[in-house]
Amino acid sequence: MRRTGVFVCHCGINIAGTVDVKKVAAELAKYPGVVYSEDYVYMCSDPGQNLIIQAIKEKKLDTIVVACCSPTLHETTFRNVAKIAGLNPYRCEIANIREQCSWVHREKDKATRKAISITRSIVEKVRRNESLEDVSVPVTKRALVIGGGIAGIQASLDIANAGYEVILVEKSPSIGGHMSQLSETFPTLDCSQCILTPKMVEVAKHPKVKLMTYSEVQEVSGFVGNFKVKILRKPTYVDADKCTLCDECTKVCPIVVPNEFDMGLTGRRAIYIPFPQAVPATYTIDEKACPGMFDTAIACGKCADVCKPGAINFDMKPEIIEVEVGAIIVATGYDLYDKSMMAEYGYGKYPDVLDGLQFERLLSASGPTRGKILRPSDKKEPKEVVFIQCVGSRDPELHWPYCSKICCMYTAKHAMLYKHHVPDGQAYIFYIDIRSGGKNYEEFVHRAVEEDGVLYLRGKVSKVFEDNGKLIVWGADTLTGKQIEIAADMVVLAMAIRPSKGTDELAKKLKIALDKDGFLAEAHPKLRPVESMTSGIFLAGAAQAPKDIPEAVGQASGAAAKAVAILSQERLFHSPTVARVLKNLCTGCGMCISVCPYEAISLKESKAEVNEILCEGCGTCSASCLRNAIQVKNLTPYHIQEMIKACLGG
Repeated sequence: MRRTGVFVCHCGINIAGTVDVKKVAAELAKYPGVVYSEDYVYMCSDPGQNLIIQAIKEKKLDTIVVACCSPTLHETTFRNVAKIAGLNPYRCEIANIREQCSWVHREKDKATRKAISITRSIVEKVRRNESLEDVSVPVTKRALVIGGGIAGIQASLDIANAGYEVILVEKSPSIGGHMSQLSETFPTLDCSQCILTPKMVEVAKHPKVKLMTYSEVQEVSGFVGNFKVKILRKPTYVDADKCTLCDECTKVCPIVVPNEFDMGLTGRRAIYIPFPQAVPATYTIDEKACPGMFDTAIACGKCADVCKPGAINFDMKPEIIEVEVGAIIVATGYDLYDKSMMAEYGYGKYPDVLDGLQFERLLSASGPTRGKILRPSDKKEPKEVVFIQCVGSRDPELHWPYCSKICCMYTAKHAMLYKHHVPDGQAYIFYIDIRSGGKNYEEFVHRAVEEDGVLYLRGKVSKVFEDNGKLIVWGADTLTGKQIEIAADMVVLAMAIRPSKGTDELAKKLKIALDKDGFLAEAHPKLRPVESMTSGIFLAGAAQAPKDIPEAVGQASGAAAKAVAILSQERLFHSPTVARVLKNLCTGCGMCISVCPYEAISLKESKAEVNEILCEGCGTCSASCLRNAIQVKNLTPYHIQEMIKACLGG
């Protein structure tokens, strides 16, 4: 018979407010095999941990149960305590009497009985546990960063400056992301390019960073510390080493397509540089736009004819590059919600209805109007501009329920900068409420109102339509209770922030989860905000949720620190509570392979074999095996059967 100790935590009043903690401890003291039972106000505190250590030594305990909160929070804490006391950490188990008991009950008697049953079941489990040792593997000291926006750049620089190699993959021809499209940034009104461009150049020239633009991750296999990644490098059809940036090629190119960088407000040639400060500074041929790229019968070739250095190479082919990395950071950024979903606001029908990024390009000195605010329809200066917030956000009935977070601030910035460009103009902002939670953000909004005369109207816009060359905006002012009609020259929509295109497909390749809104899901919103549920894969920037630049940069540095914590280890250790195959029972049917969500099982000599580093001990394989030939260590069917008996016997 094991000598088991039970330690029941009050957790302040989180548990003790609903559960009679002292009664739980007293009842468990009578349970067979329990030689010591104690309660304490905060078992995770230093005195609480010392109480456990002392009891293990003095009472010669060989297994312990801590009845407290979720093992997600404190299993590691108490297993480390057991280890300090000389006990195998896998002889320690957590009975969750907070989330699974006190937090879901109101009647103290029922909650107390349930807490006793839960704790008894865990006593039965722990007394059957094996003493296990962590599994370990060597670490590949290289990181992969997916996405070359400001978050990806910051994460890459932090890892590289720590002395580790980084592969930075960006699907566009240049790094920079959406920040490169901005005019100024709130709340300081810094020039976006002035603060971004030095970082772009730094990451491109860093000796520890390998920059792979116009590339996409195709396949990811392996596990934390030892990922194997296949990257597709698309052909640019221009040799960057030969190109002198003379720009003669664009002068002769006959094809004009919408310019993505200017959000369709201008055109670009089929051969192009995305923007003047692009990194790498080289041309790319858009194979979808270039005539003859796939049909030599109509080949143009004018760019190659005028290229004196001979940099144009139509024979370039896609490459698959295979790399091994120890950690991965996903910083794939955001896109704006599809404007075609907002037909009531006239986007696509009226050229003077713009989204926020299009307005940024009008404000930018390098934009289509060189910083002048001009209407796309007639190139005249708009004297009245209506800004509409929460377009597609905070609308659970029709669009997205969440707040896109940055819209309040960038709309205030837009209105302020509009007034700087058009002092005699009038800016109106329709809003639900103003969310300005960052440092100096509230002051920035007040500045827009008090110094620049921006008129805020609390209410939603119902319709935008054109009449006699004006955009008529119908809305409501809920503060006055009046209907509002404004004859505007331009309307700017603060569209909802959405994960960038392809995020869902990338998540499948990486085997990481998405939340209900399609953003990358973190492992824990408070304690593990930059980690995914897959070990070794971290999240940064707006791919995880809408974020402004300071928050994206901060999270990127946090993700980089987590990656460096892995890369700095010689070996990584993994929990040994993984699946184990009983070879004498296994028939090699492969059912466990098909259901394993971590692809941790394979067939070897007609028997299932578990990769212990990939396995997370979820038990899906065990539940599917008809012969009970695969079981999770320390959570076998025998464990579960005895735990159920203990619960029912309570």
